[in-house]
Amino acid sequence: MTQGFELASSLAGAVEGRMGAWRFIQGFATHWAGALESGDGWAEADLVAAEERLGVRLPTTLREAYLLFGRRTDLTSRYDVLLSPAELYLDEAGEALVFRHENQGAVSWGILLDCLEDDDPAVFSRTDLADKSAERWEGWLERLSLCFVEIVLSESLHTDETLCDYLDSDDSDVELLEENYVRLPFPEYPIGDEHNGIRWFLGQDALLRDDAGAALFARGRTAESLDRVRDLIPGDWINDCR
Repeated sequence: MTQGFELASSLAGAVEGRMGAWRFIQGFATHWAGALESGDGWAEADLVAAEERLGVRLPTTLREAYLLFGRRTDLTSRYDVLLSPAELYLDEAGEALVFRHENQGAVSWGILLDCLEDDDPAVFSRTDLADKSAERWEGWLERLSLCFVEIVLSESLHTDETLCDYLDSDDSDVELLEENYVRLPFPEYPIGDEHNGIRWFLGQDALLRDDAGAALFARGRTAESLDRVRDLIPGDWINDCR
C-alpha cells in the first residue's frame, strides 16, 4: 500500500482492459512521478492532423493515450521515445504504424496496418538489422493498452540515479528476487517468449524488472527503499556508492 494507491491490484485491473490501464497510469503517476494534469495530453487537432497526413484512422487506444498523457515525456520518453503525433509514420514496407523507438533506434514498436481498426490492437516490435530483408515484426504485447502500462513502468526505471539502479544478474539473483518480492500480475513478454521473457516484481516501495534473468532493474520511491533492494539482492549495482 502506498498512500491509497495499491499498485498490484490496480495493475491487475489494467491487465483486464484499457479503462483499467488508464486508471492505473493515473494512480501510478500520482504516487510515483507526478499527478496528471490538463495539458499533459496532445490536442484532438494534433491527432486529426496526424490521421490526415498518414491517411489512416488511429486506434482508439492510441488516441486515448495521446490525449491523456502523450506530452508527459517523464512517463513515456526518459529512455526510449514515444513519437509525437507529428512524428508517427508508416514503415517503409507498408506493414505497420510506428509509434515508438528504442533510444538508439535499434528497435521500433508498431501496430500492424491490418489491425488499425481494432480499438486495442496488439503491438509488435522490429529490430534494426544490417540485413534489412531479415527484419520482421514480432509480437510484443497482445494489447496496446498493456504496452502503454509497460512504457510507463519501464520509463520509471530511468529517473534520478538516487532512485534507480541496474544489476547484471544471474540465477542466484533471480532466486533472491523471487524469494523477497511479489510477482506483479502483468503478462510475461514479448509474446511467444513467456518462459524466458520480462517479468515485474514489487516490494516495499520498490519496483523491479527482471529481463530474462540476465538484467535486473530497480526503482525505489525513496533512496532508502532502493537501498533495501540492494541489501536483499547484493551485487555490483552500478549506482551504489555506499
